[in-house]
Amino acid sequence: MEKKEKNEYAIIVDNVSKRFKIYYDKPNTLKERLVFWNKTKLNYHQVLENINLKIKKGESVALIGVNGSGKSTLLKLMTKIIYPTTGKIITNGKLTSLLELGAGFHPDFTGRENIYFNASIFGLTAAEIDERVQDIIDFSELGEFIDSPVRTYSSGMYMRLAFSVAINVDAEILLIDEILAVGDQHFQDKCFAKLKELKESDKTIVIVSHSLGPVQELCDRGVWIYEGKVREDGKIKKVVEDYLKVCG
Repeated sequence: MEKKEKNEYAIIVDNVSKRFKIYYDKPNTLKERLVFWNKTKLNYHQVLENINLKIKKGESVALIGVNGSGKSTLLKLMTKIIYPTTGKIITNGKLTSLLELGAGFHPDFTGRENIYFNASIFGLTAAEIDERVQDIIDFSELGEFIDSPVRTYSSGMYMRLAFSVAINVDAEILLIDEILAVGDQHFQDKCFAKLKELKESDKTIVIVSHSLGPVQELCDRGVWIYEGKVREDGKIKKVVEDYLKVCG
């Protein structure tokens, strides 16, 4: 791959496939393992097949599709939480993700402690976090709860804290799963307003969402994942219209 091409793109998905092993009648106890040592059935579930995508720096892309189509798996592959069975994914730039609610949070730490813990995972120094901690707290609107253990938080409070940290680590690529469906309408609106601001500052955004109205406002490009393959890739409005004709 030419260096010029690589620098043009934030994410390159090159002929990626992903399948998971599924075990049936798997023995659990030592006795079962001894008696049924050759009886375990193994099958494979193909989630993605031959996916090719190039996402330019500064693009905002929505991955859409019905549940089970593979779009969330593709997002996880981009974060390198999991890896392709075949093919490769190249990312070019500092990356942050919001995939699973509260992932990376320690339940016994307070919200404030988790800010330091989580932000350090994203590569910030203690001094850099000190400079941003109040902005993170203010955006989260958690108030006095910021010094309570996160195990006492509701799902909406988790989302507020996770989003607030993720947008304050100076990432160039932001990957978001359906997490923004959690929480009250006020904070969802606030999150989308912030994402629009990040888009205008040339951040690369890839979002998985069933909320097709908001993603049409945020994203210029849509990628429809259907049964593990890219069915359509183009202007967001056209892709959503075609998707709704089939799956609406």
